Amino acid sequence: MEESAVVAAHETATAIRRTLGQVISGKPEVIALAIVALLAESHLLIEDIPGVGKTTLAKALARSIDCSVHRIQFTPDLLPSDITGVSVYNQHSGDFEFRPGGVFANIVIADEINRASPKTQSALLEAMEERRVSVDQNSMSLPRPFMVVATQNPIEMEGTYPLPESQRDRFGMRIEVGYPALDDEVAILDSHGQSDPLETLQPVADAQSIMAGIAAVNQVWVDPSLKRYLVSIVAQTRKSPDCRVGASPRSSLQLLRLVRACAVVRGRNYVTPDDIQMLAYPVLGHRVLLSAEAQLAHKTPRTVISQALAAVPVPGRRQS
Repeated sequence: MEESAVVAAHETATAIRRTLGQVISGKPEVIALAIVALLAESHLLIEDIPGVGKTTLAKALARSIDCSVHRIQFTPDLLPSDITGVSVYNQHSGDFEFRPGGVFANIVIADEINRASPKTQSALLEAMEERRVSVDQNSMSLPRPFMVVATQNPIEMEGTYPLPESQRDRFGMRIEVGYPALDDEVAILDSHGQSDPLETLQPVADAQSIMAGIAAVNQVWVDPSLKRYLVSIVAQTRKSPDCRVGASPRSSLQLLRLVRACAVVRGRNYVTPDDIQMLAYPVLGHRVLLSAEAQLAHKTPRTVISQALAAVPVPGRRQS
């Protein structure tokens, strides 16, 4: 792979990172993960309590790129056809005309996705996996790049539905924004107190440059020993006594794609063990289902992922 392709993709990622930093204060790791998902053309789930900047992050990521963006506000009365589209009869032509739904865009912001019913959530399954939409026996391709950035509140919040396992598995990563540090929250008062910085945000990339970055990511070198390391970590979750269901083979594919993007964001054309360790929890954490005993013991998916990382030897590192 040409070094220039990685350099160009890294420069694009850096420009987007600076732009997001103008809106999201004190969260460089969260911003980096969002950009990794973008360059991997993977879907991103942002989960946290209301008011910490989930939707702001999604909007800022979308506005930093000159491409088509649709926002879908998920509510209990949202219908699947509002997402995928619907065929409407035209009395003048005597034919049915397809009116595309909100999913027909390069970046789809699914705001508060777990406030819609599971039936409506499932309307995204085909689009997220195959980048196609089937309506009335017609199958239509979605524009590229295509990325769903969804926000959700914790399921303990009133009026929310837990995402089905198949829906969660479509998201490449799940991240949390978290509360800002004291100084960062003071900076938020200064930057957001009188005006919204989103209003002045200008695109620093376009669909073409993002597609070039995705092509560069797909060619990043992964040593065979690191592929085995990655798969061993995923397989370890299936052996864990704390897991009712471990991570699937799709998880391994997603993790591989995302660690390649992570290498590009960090300015490399090869993957290191640190890339895999950094993304293990964001990629695998929402895909493992804890056993009832583990939940009663107040264990979390992070515990399972940490144990998996500790159980698998790092390639090339001398074991004590």
